[in-house]
Amino acid sequence: MKAVVIHETGGPEVLRWEEAPNPEPDDAEVLIRVHAAGVNPVDWKRRSGNYDLDLPTILGNEASGTVQQSRAEGFAEGDEVFGYAASGAYAELAATPATTIARKPEGVAHEQASTIQVAAQTAWQSLFDVAGLESGQTALIIGASGGVGHYAVQLAKQAGARVIGTGSSRNRDFVLGLGADEYVDYTEQDIAEAVNDADVTFDTMGAETEKLVSTVREGGFLVVIASAPPEEAAKERGIRTALHVTEPNPDELGRIADLIAAGDLRVEIQEVIPIAEARRSHELSESGHVRGKLVLAVSG
Repeated sequence: MKAVVIHETGGPEVLRWEEAPNPEPDDAEVLIRVHAAGVNPVDWKRRSGNYDLDLPTILGNEASGTVQQSRAEGFAEGDEVFGYAASGAYAELAATPATTIARKPEGVAHEQASTIQVAAQTAWQSLFDVAGLESGQTALIIGASGGVGHYAVQLAKQAGARVIGTGSSRNRDFVLGLGADEYVDYTEQDIAEAVNDADVTFDTMGAETEKLVSTVREGGFLVVIASAPPEEAAKERGIRTALHVTEPNPDELGRIADLIAAGDLRVEIQEVIPIAEARRSHELSESGHVRGKLVLAVSG
């Protein structure tokens, strides 16, 4: 097969589209012919050397495609599936445990499905599984126009929460259009001064997280996904914190996909990029100004 392989850590230039060994599925695993792969900040952070890696390696955690070989109950050759790609999503083929994927509904495109495992499921788990967001509460979403953030706004609103999104002026209409009740433009307002009563603050960005402690009411929850939680400051204010790392959950994957198929959850894809141009996808992602998601087109 061909895959985007890194042999060393560094900038986007270390991404190489080249021949690689086909992954072999173990018992209870499936081999997926990948049609689309989601691009996430964790991908370029791994590529940059922020994580310990066994090199060479194939990046990418989320994919959508067709089962080419199954060694697991419940899945057969030809099934259209999506979810986690254990052997790496930036590839024509990916092997993964059957417990990390779900069937793709007919009404969901592979490009849409390839954004669910990391972006949508991170939003779902952070808001509901970790913070326990409920109807009538207030959710503050930091980075509301991004891949995780744009899902979080919609899911929180559907749950009956009052939603406040943050971002720059160019994304105001987009975030309000997703259902946010209020918007804080961080270029004009200090978020910590604009909000002080959130039941849940969900930080998808990881910058200046300690300043967000004051946005949460006493007894509330600050969930972070891109930095260490400010535990001491949180303790002084009387709020709870958590650093959430998303775990594959087929039931949640299916529920999110059904929302997309029904038209109840919007998937914003800024651009679908040929996988041979993966370097450009990382350059765009690292800019920090992507609206929604970037997706790699792998195979038809």
